[in-house]
Amino acid sequence: MLRPQDTPTRERRSLAGLWDFRLDAAGEGLSSGWYEGPLPEAQAMPVPASYNDVLVGTHSRDHVGDAWYRTTAFVPRGWAGQRVVLRVDSATHAATVWVDGTEVMSHSGGYTPFEADITDLVTPGEQIAVTVVVNNELSFQTIPPGYVEDTPQGRRQRYFHDFYNFAGLHRQVWLYATPHTHVDDITVVTDLDGTTGVVRYRVTAAGDDSHDVRVRLRDAEGTEVARTTGPEGELRVVDAHLWAPGDGYLYDAAVELVAPDGTVIDVYHQSVGIRTVEVRGTEFLINGSPFYFRGFGRHEDTPVRGKGHDDVFLVHDMELMSWIGANSFRTSHYPYAEEVYEYADRHGIVIIDETPAVGLNMGIAGGIFGGPSFETFSPETLNATTREAHAQVIRELVARDKNHPSVVIWSIANEPESHTEAAREYFEPLFALARELDPSRPVGFVNVMLSPHGTCRLSDLADVLMLNRYYGWYVQTGDLANAEAAWRTELEAWAGDGKPIIITEYGADTIAGLHSLTPEPWSEEYQVAYLEMNHRVFDSVDAVVGEHVWNFADFRTSSGGVFRVDGNKKGVFTYDRRPKAAAHALRTRWTAERD
Repeated sequence: MLRPQDTPTRERRSLAGLWDFRLDAAGEGLSSGWYEGPLPEAQAMPVPASYNDVLVGTHSRDHVGDAWYRTTAFVPRGWAGQRVVLRVDSATHAATVWVDGTEVMSHSGGYTPFEADITDLVTPGEQIAVTVVVNNELSFQTIPPGYVEDTPQGRRQRYFHDFYNFAGLHRQVWLYATPHTHVDDITVVTDLDGTTGVVRYRVTAAGDDSHDVRVRLRDAEGTEVARTTGPEGELRVVDAHLWAPGDGYLYDAAVELVAPDGTVIDVYHQSVGIRTVEVRGTEFLINGSPFYFRGFGRHEDTPVRGKGHDDVFLVHDMELMSWIGANSFRTSHYPYAEEVYEYADRHGIVIIDETPAVGLNMGIAGGIFGGPSFETFSPETLNATTREAHAQVIRELVARDKNHPSVVIWSIANEPESHTEAAREYFEPLFALARELDPSRPVGFVNVMLSPHGTCRLSDLADVLMLNRYYGWYVQTGDLANAEAAWRTELEAWAGDGKPIIITEYGADTIAGLHSLTPEPWSEEYQVAYLEMNHRVFDSVDAVVGEHVWNFADFRTSSGGVFRVDGNKKGVFTYDRRPKAAAHALRTRWTAERD
């Protein structure tokens, strides 16, 4: 799905701002027809933002069910004769949308965009009303999964992921216009032939088919370096400037639909980073050179905004990443806002792109977290319907992010149950689907320590081994000497599988300002000692090609557990982005390696 943009043939208008808003825990809005007119008893709500922390009180924080949004906007008069589209970049976790009381689309899945052609419902120059009902309920058939519990004090959403279940319109909502005959999709795959860059493309168009496709490739200075025609083809760039970690060099492919008389019907600009990604033995190669991942698991979670995208925090967080010497991150545990990927493309930041498939492991939910005991895969829990929802989020992830050079690995799940035959049956088709959708990138999943080496039934399906391990925190807590020995033993066993290993999570909860002469758990000194222990282990195993600390910054979690103090404190930065001692220790390690 192409992201809206302004070109000579296209125009977009953001609907960000203050919308009318009302929570609807009783679910009366649909039966009462709230989509037909102004919302009764509405209050203001910023879009984009999570609604949970904007309002005051537990009614918004603990809300389960529908939340209604409404705004009005003028369709620009200049859009007469154009195709008009309404697009929602994300609605967590499901939504239905109306325009002037007419339902135009519904979508399940909280982190990918959806849109509808509303041309026949609007008149350019006149005002429309857009109403969206967002539902935050999770079930065993959603990705991520959860369940709703009826309690004496009302319904409560229970979920199995260890971060807060923020909800709302988290990203931009757009009106945009295109010609009726328009570029519908573009796929770009790059390669190298010596020093010549190879750009293979495929363009699909919608509307009248009496046109040709013309593609012009320009370098960063605007000089045309290649051109061709046809809906599929290849562009070759002599002595190409490669996209590389730390060097986000982008070419611009102007994709044009051209009428028989030479008139340009539509034009869309697709950025192109020429680079290759390859797994060779235990090496992870970018442009044929070994790459070592340094960085973090992160969350879209900032004060008050929750998961609402904010360009200020985007730039600030990326500046902190640069300061500390990080070159990569994982979108844990869901696709991020598209603005994040565009920034990473332009700045040479490497991304492991992950689906929202988190919490697919009842051994964690009923064991480590002490919740109710469920069987992970069964007709009543995660089943064929769940797998189809999982397949759909993979399809939507690849469709949205396939052209970003920053994306080098697809992660199809975080910490699922992976030691059972049921897990194998569930996941094997999903690995095959990811490879079918995009053969150009490695595919993996993130293994949890409940499925150690020798027990995992999925690791042979992965191109890259991604491990989350907490030796010295969740196990051998405070005993770093024994933690180090146990961790090295397991990691050496994984190295024997002959695949590159990325440590996608390791970390220790730390209260900023808590100090101890002898490193004690929760102190800043312990976090530093814990990281140093892990680094000794990583450095002793050649198959390790990356380290992603959990987490970049402290983040919100559910309020139902007593083992979280004001959220998860494993960040090397605080929630408001102040550095702990660990940030300085990582900077020393990572900038020395960078230099």
